[in-house]
Amino acid sequence: MSIPLQGGRKGLDLVPVTDEQATKKDYTSDQEVRWCPGCGDYAILAAVQSFLPDLGLRRENIVCISGIGCAARFPYYLNTYGMHSIHGRAPAIATGLATSRPDLSVWVIGGDGDFMSIGGNHLIHALRRNVNLKLLLFNNRIYGLTKGQYSPTSEVGKITKSTPVGSIDTPFNPVSLALGAEATFVARTIDSDRKHLTSVLRAAAEHRGAAFVEILQNCDIFNDGAFDVLKNPETRDTAVVRLEHGKAITFGANGEKGVRLTGRGGLEVVDTSKVKSETLLVHDVSHTEPALAFMLSRLGNVDDGVTPIGVFRAVDQPAYDDQVNAQIEQAQAAAGTGDLAALLASGDTWTIN
Repeated sequence: MSIPLQGGRKGLDLVPVTDEQATKKDYTSDQEVRWCPGCGDYAILAAVQSFLPDLGLRRENIVCISGIGCAARFPYYLNTYGMHSIHGRAPAIATGLATSRPDLSVWVIGGDGDFMSIGGNHLIHALRRNVNLKLLLFNNRIYGLTKGQYSPTSEVGKITKSTPVGSIDTPFNPVSLALGAEATFVARTIDSDRKHLTSVLRAAAEHRGAAFVEILQNCDIFNDGAFDVLKNPETRDTAVVRLEHGKAITFGANGEKGVRLTGRGGLEVVDTSKVKSETLLVHDVSHTEPALAFMLSRLGNVDDGVTPIGVFRAVDQPAYDDQVNAQIEQAQAAAGTGDLAALLASGDTWTIN
């Protein structure tokens, strides 16, 4: 598989791990995986370990950077380079690495507390700059590592150790937040849907620029069943809207529901048997403006309405790293060889005897 990521300072070295085809085992470290039994992180880890060999990259060219939280253990379990960094600061650290080392594929892992709370500003600036990062948000709508406090994505009324009579905070919608920051790639998937999860992660890997993926992930200890309505065979068909580029947006066991634009410029869910098929909204991830994708992200959420999953937006725009390195190369070409000692001694300097 060839993906437009690198080649010298312009992109990645697309060389296999070994002369033989790499496998999941090549990307599995010797560290004991230490998450609670039943945690959704296991499914995400297995999916990542399985699809990384398909990217055609050396393990030495892949780096996984995390902050603090249950999800932040991810770098220990991948047999690549990695760093367990500071709470909320993983996007900032990854920005420096990606900019200075364009030969690397840099993945950033964080939970809903790590990315949406203390790291919120770092996240939105990485997205608006379009830094060439793959940012994976593990969203279980709870603080798991610190034993069950409510998080920025917890629903209103959530009773936890830190909100004993119910949360009064309006939760973040991570996809809406990313689209508001005009991220060039935004997607949502579910931990238990291996096929969908892998396809979304692969699409993110192929994107040049900031790729943000929200992964709805179960915490069976402190927030078990948070996404059951999206997983239960009896409810998932009417609760989940699967977005596919170039196709009319329909859902339900037999496609009996659809999405269309209203006369007031919004979106509405309709019965497909009662409307003309040509009035249904056709999903297009390549819209330059993120307005339609944003409206899709507001269709509903896990607790109210329907939940769209899939790629919301995927547009080509210059990556921050490429532009910075182009400026450096232009400056070097204009300056010639240069004399560092002369530069340091130029301007306002003093000689002390």
